[in-house]
Amino acid sequence: MTPSTAERPQMSIQDFEDLSAAAPEHVRLEFVDGRVRTRDPLGVEDFEALERRAPETVRLEYVNGKLEVKAMPDGMHTSIFMWLLRQCMHQRPDLDLAPERGVKAEAYRKGRARTDGFLAPVNHFVEDGEWSAPDGALMAVEITSHDRDTDQRDRVDKPIGYAGAAIPVYLLIDRDNDTAVVFSEPKDGRYQQSVSYPWGATVPLPAPVGITLDTEQLKQFAD
Repeated sequence: MTPSTAERPQMSIQDFEDLSAAAPEHVRLEFVDGRVRTRDPLGVEDFEALERRAPETVRLEYVNGKLEVKAMPDGMHTSIFMWLLRQCMHQRPDLDLAPERGVKAEAYRKGRARTDGFLAPVNHFVEDGEWSAPDGALMAVEITSHDRDTDQRDRVDKPIGYAGAAIPVYLLIDRDNDTAVVFSEPKDGRYQQSVSYPWGATVPLPAPVGITLDTEQLKQFAD
């Protein structure tokens, strides 16, 4: 893991103050060691109320019963997403890779994850609000950001949340380790398969995705 991942705070004090001022009266927030936390247990309904009032510079998630702040994407993050989008469109024009799609994740849809990409049939999301049900979707995608919570969030909590929602494939593009990790076969809240590929390898995304990624281009993004 790079030093920047370990040192970057979750959010700025100004963003926290703006978020705290906008929070519903009964949602009490605190800011400790660069992280925002709730002082009381937070239910999914309270999370959605808080998220609706958050400043535009703050992207919130509700993962494993915890309030999380997702880092804003940098230019490299965007370039990696566009690389993936081009490959998906070329091989599966019948699918949409929706960027930054909110998903009702975890068992019983009790989590709220903001994916970097969510793959589903064309026009699948046309009638959805901010948070889509996982039904019918093929794959969730996360691209790690250089913030200190990415290890727990993207490598631990998200696989559990997406497997619990029975999303068939979870693709993690790991910028810290220069790998693409493919999770598949969700069962009983866990992915039964997890395969890691170094950047430059050919990466098969299993059914129902059926896409083969040529990751040679990702080498240019290695730190």
